[in-house]
Amino acid sequence: MSFFSKKKIVVTHNGTFHADDIFSAATLSILLDGKIKIIRTRDSEIISKADFVFDVGGEYDPSRNRFDHHQHGGAGARENGIPYAAFGLVWKTYGEQVCGSKQIADMLDEKLVQFIDANDNGVDVVGLKTVVAPYLIQDVFYSFRPSWKEGEVYDESFMKMVTLAREVLLREILKMNHALLAQSIIRDAYNKAEDKRVVILDGHYPWGETLGEYPEPLFVVFPKVGTWRVECIRKQRYSFENRKSLPEAWAGLRDEDLAQVTGVPDAIFCHNGRFLAVAKSKEGALLLAQKALLA
Repeated sequence: MSFFSKKKIVVTHNGTFHADDIFSAATLSILLDGKIKIIRTRDSEIISKADFVFDVGGEYDPSRNRFDHHQHGGAGARENGIPYAAFGLVWKTYGEQVCGSKQIADMLDEKLVQFIDANDNGVDVVGLKTVVAPYLIQDVFYSFRPSWKEGEVYDESFMKMVTLAREVLLREILKMNHALLAQSIIRDAYNKAEDKRVVILDGHYPWGETLGEYPEPLFVVFPKVGTWRVECIRKQRYSFENRKSLPEAWAGLRDEDLAQVTGVPDAIFCHNGRFLAVAKSKEGALLLAQKALLA
């Protein structure tokens, strides 16, 4: 009988919860195909008999499925300095198995796991210099903690959040698999482009990261919802700054006004941010891109 074929006892701490322990439980739920019983406790006797323990117990030993990081000295850190919390420790051991791919597991660690681990360890990775703070994924989960008027009734909300986190992980794994499938299509379009400043795609693929690896592309042309779009390539992966923006004179214009200014009869819309323009046809979108190159 497989180790994963029967229901497993999974233990984490009781009381208030964090994105860290919610996503740890969600990861194990996927790994074990939902065949888990979650117990939230700090009882050392229950902890000692559990199949999996995370974020409690004062021990990190993946060979015994113990994934805590609160003990003296913690449980190590990544090469970039972000220390591991329980989610990262569980992910380091089982992420590849959950995703079916080391590449996707590593991508998700970079996109999601590291930020949750950093937050749980009190590490600021945003570097804000204003009073405005981003609303992060952990804030979504924290909103389901009971308020002071509701009393300390955490367990029901925790279980609901594990279900939600499980769906988030499954969606991210699916989308990353699909993104990897699209990479070869996007690279092929780049290689075939006569003018590599404008890359034409035959579908609405997740092109940003792949085309951003090449120095030449300024615009990408692709179909979406019955129209054709021109979008600007960003200077950096998580930046809103374009390598080259669409002309200032186009900003915010629609339909006849945009068509008159651009000379493209089927032009529909240009975003005020000058990163997106839309036409009815592929030919119209290409013409917009060509005119933007010359502006």
